[in-house]
Amino acid sequence: MQLDEKAWFLYVLRCADGTFYTGVTTDITRRLDEHNTKKCGAKYTKTRRPVELVFWLDFGNRSRAQKAEYKFKKLTHAQKEKIINENR
Repeated sequence: MQLDEKAWFLYVLRCADGTFYTGVTTDITRRLDEHNTKKCGAKYTKTRRPVELVFWLDFGNRSRAQKAEYKFKKLTHAQKEKIINENR
């Protein structure tokens, strides 16, 4: 990775209703705060607060993170739960 590149993360939040929200970011701490307290958090999480960070993976670039996000979002809830529990 070049010095001017930022790491991109796939992150998974568990919402108050037990559902998952998956996204990508360069700053997980900022995004978690936005999802829990700000208007710039996702529309999905605004009505399901509070959310907690339950899983994340580090990727070298945005493209890889978004491809992983796409694959993760296609999994069933049970499959997502299994991946999260295996990586705790």
